[in-house]
Amino acid sequence: MTCYDRRDLGLLLLRLGTGGVLAAHGAQKLFGWFGGAGIEGTGQFMESVGYRPGRLNATASGLAECGGGTLLALGLATPAAGAAAAGGMAGASAVHLPNGFFNAEGGFEYAASLGMAATGLAVAGPGRLSLDHLLGDRLNRGWMVPAALGVVAAGAAVVVGTRNKRVRQEAQLSGQEALFEE
Repeated sequence: MTCYDRRDLGLLLLRLGTGGVLAAHGAQKLFGWFGGAGIEGTGQFMESVGYRPGRLNATASGLAECGGGTLLALGLATPAAGAAAAGGMAGASAVHLPNGFFNAEGGFEYAASLGMAATGLAVAGPGRLSLDHLLGDRLNRGWMVPAALGVVAAGAAVVVGTRNKRVRQEAQLSGQEALFEE
């Protein structure tokens, strides 16, 4: 096995692991599978953490995770898939940020790790063991990486920024503004 073959196998394993986890989490949100709350329950949760309207945000989050994760696992439209998943994880990280870094304390470690892995796959590409390669990389062009990451970063900044502003305002109204000091 040459170094190039090892790289392709490594990318396949990373895609399958990261994409599989993301797809499962998205399926919890969208369909209630694997013990998830489905759209209604996830929508209620989204409302409770400042993402409004909850049902719309639950659908967007579920699609980013389930769709992006499935496409990453398949190695199809890898720049867009990785960017979508990373955007969803940016939103999740914002919810966990007040709890610090480590997941054990409810921090953003897990969401950030999935987001960075998805971003890394978008940048590195899927390797030869992928549907993108099989299709001649039609959906995996070099220019698509900055375009997809840029569009998703801008969208995530708006959504997370709006949510954070709302959460700060609500905290001020309830006298809990110390929780959100920067």
